[in-house]
Amino acid sequence: MSITTTASSDGSEITIHVSGRFDFSKHREFVDAYKEYPKGEMTYVVDLAGADYMDSSAMGMLLQLREYAKPKQNIKIVNGNEGIREILRIANFDKLFSIS
Repeated sequence: MSITTTASSDGSEITIHVSGRFDFSKHREFVDAYKEYPKGEMTYVVDLAGADYMDSSAMGMLLQLREYAKPKQNIKIVNGNEGIREILRIANFDKLFSIS
């Protein structure tokens, strides 16, 4: 499985770990990963440390997560490689998400 989740001990933060290619083939896994948890006041962290590729469908999935999360600013994208960070920057995702 290339999408896994972990919850913080207090349940306030969910980390979605993505490995390999982050593209449309991961759509169902990615959506299932965050919809496993109820909407609410939690923080979602998308950890891209294991991702080696990201395409526009992955950006669409991130936007879907943004719509699901409440409040929307509680999404962090972390550990993307240089190429992924550049894609996100060019698409102005740094204005929609916390990226580090």
